[in-house]
Amino acid sequence: MEPQEFLKKQFDISVKLIASNDFITSKITENEKELLDTILQYSEQAKGILTVCITSIVYKALHPDQDIRKHQNSIEGGYSGRTFDTRFITPFLKSSHFPAMAESGWLTRSLEQKVPYDKNYTGAIKPVELKIAFIGILDKVQNGASCEFYLQYLLQGLILKRNKQTIDLAKPTNLSIKSILDLLNFHFNAKYKAEGASRLPVLAIYAVYQCLIKEAKRFENKELLPIESHTSADTRSGRIGDIEVIDEHNRSFEAVEVKHGIPISFQLVQDAYSKFQTTPVNRYYILSTAPYPLQDEMERISIEVQRIKNIHGCQLIINGIMDSLKYYLRLLDNTYEFVENYVKLIENDTALKFEHKEKWNNLISEL
Repeated sequence: MEPQEFLKKQFDISVKLIASNDFITSKITENEKELLDTILQYSEQAKGILTVCITSIVYKALHPDQDIRKHQNSIEGGYSGRTFDTRFITPFLKSSHFPAMAESGWLTRSLEQKVPYDKNYTGAIKPVELKIAFIGILDKVQNGASCEFYLQYLLQGLILKRNKQTIDLAKPTNLSIKSILDLLNFHFNAKYKAEGASRLPVLAIYAVYQCLIKEAKRFENKELLPIESHTSADTRSGRIGDIEVIDEHNRSFEAVEVKHGIPISFQLVQDAYSKFQTTPVNRYYILSTAPYPLQDEMERISIEVQRIKNIHGCQLIINGIMDSLKYYLRLLDNTYEFVENYVKLIENDTALKFEHKEKWNNLISEL
């Protein structure tokens, strides 16, 4: 059986096992469930472990004679887990909207060592219970545990986690600007287990631009380009910032680079200029949630900003995210439209996880 066919079959079985329930149905032992539950618990923070675990299980099911603990060709009697993952497992995880690495679980340092995944494996997998679960699962699979049952258990868990990410988000009306800013500040800076929080300030600035593009005279006959995915590098996409406005001739008019927790530095200013120096952009903002640079760094930045203005003509502006949002919100006729835009972006952005969305609702409920 081909890997894609096997994965689809196990996925379909898993969907039927869940039906309309909100729990996993399985015949495996309690000890086995505990090990697999640990993998599921850390599936967002440790996508590499999840990916390698599923790769190993699927490969063992299709190649029963292979010792799947020997995960590299360079290991005697081994196989290329990374190749199998890149071709079949990671694409499957992505298409199913499950936690997935960009290319392969084997690109994680803690998993790429050229030694078998056995009790002597020295890779720095953290926390300890995750390493114990990972090594334990592969040992059981290698020694005759049901690959199908293990995979179905993981798939059911992932489906349930994915389903929880579809959440109706609150859209409060008649909030004061101060209340909106407080909400955003808490939302940006809450402690999250999963990655993705750095996307939130980008969405907030984009949401306010969606309002400004219709209301501000400066943006008459201008177009706000669609927001790009979190993983799209500016150099590959041709964009000069996280947010970009073009004029009626499809030329860069205004752009914004958003940083979360990263102080604006002299180097960041130079990097920004390298992106827009060949464009006719009129204004370029670098906004950050981090505190302002120290005085010495600020002086260097100010000199560089003036130099760029003299050479290029672009007005490069550095500022704090919250200060910028406060200014922009005061320009709007109705701040509810901003809130509505922000919520829609949160709902649809693939970089955000369930906990980011849940946090928003929790913050609203605490008002």
